[in-house]
Amino acid sequence: MSEVYEAPFEVLHVPFEKAPKENENAAPVGRHLDGCRIGFDAGGSDRKVSSVVEGEATYSEEVVWFPKLQNDPQYHYDGIMDAMKTAASKMPRVDAIGVSTAGIVINNRIMTSSLFLKVKNENPEAFEKVAKNIYLDIAKTFGENVPVEVANDGDVTALAGAMNLGDTNVLGVAMGTSEAGGYVDGNGNITGWLNELAFVPVDFNKEAMLDEWSGDYGCGVKYFSQDSVIKLAPAAGIALDESASPAEKLKVVQKLMLEGDERAVKIYETIGAYFGYAVAYYALFYDIKHVLLMGRVSSGEGGNILYKNAEKVLAEEFPELAKKITIHLPDESSRRVGQSIAAASLPMIK
Repeated sequence: MSEVYEAPFEVLHVPFEKAPKENENAAPVGRHLDGCRIGFDAGGSDRKVSSVVEGEATYSEEVVWFPKLQNDPQYHYDGIMDAMKTAASKMPRVDAIGVSTAGIVINNRIMTSSLFLKVKNENPEAFEKVAKNIYLDIAKTFGENVPVEVANDGDVTALAGAMNLGDTNVLGVAMGTSEAGGYVDGNGNITGWLNELAFVPVDFNKEAMLDEWSGDYGCGVKYFSQDSVIKLAPAAGIALDESASPAEKLKVVQKLMLEGDERAVKIYETIGAYFGYAVAYYALFYDIKHVLLMGRVSSGEGGNILYKNAEKVLAEEFPELAKKITIHLPDESSRRVGQSIAAASLPMIK
């Protein structure tokens, strides 16, 4: 936290009556659809970008990249710039830029993010000078007065859900390279909380897999991301090439799913069961009416199986919660690029 807030971290003991009051930073964000906008979504295995003109997505693309493996921020800069230039070329002008990204964002700056893991660990000076302000610096190349808004990818997922459903109390979960989690409250606002569900333990078995980033065991990232599919593949009898990237391993299982392979079906059924229990657990901390599922793992028929099994577990094991909470799986396109389109709505054009 001292790195995130650029101030010393202190633990202070004070009498209860002198404790400071809560100071939440909930604010209405997004839902701006006027003009010509770029929406960029930075994932750990692919990057997505959309051109949005007067609320309609006129172009979207996904490009494979490997940001977690690079210690030179120039790799990230070039990839982001290429995506935004492509989106800009599909519109008559650029009026605003919105970004959805993994990590903690303060004042549109990247304070920490798994996308810049090697940069921060191996090239800390470059992280401070280049990575923290990377989106602000890139936005300036499209015009000094072009507004930019950068938000956590989980919050953008929840915002996409709130926009699509026209409702509030939305928990958004994107299952991709990691697990992105975000929340839109009862007033329709993003709260400013650190909704890093990837690092919230959902399995209290001490033999559960360790998360490399947090060092904790049983974290959501190992159950609601491509890591979960890869982890379950051997148990399902599917051998994966150890030299392949995580994204390539996921594609192997997805291909088997397309072919109707029962082994792949079991993987998605299992992740769905995990998620049904996790939704009930998350409901201890959030007031939830809707859960929106997005991300690469939710794509295709595997995502449909995951979704249906999560609904089944929630209904059978937590019937009272099931009456209150609805799990939503959007159409295939929205599952993949919905975050980049929602990101485009983040900035207000002055």
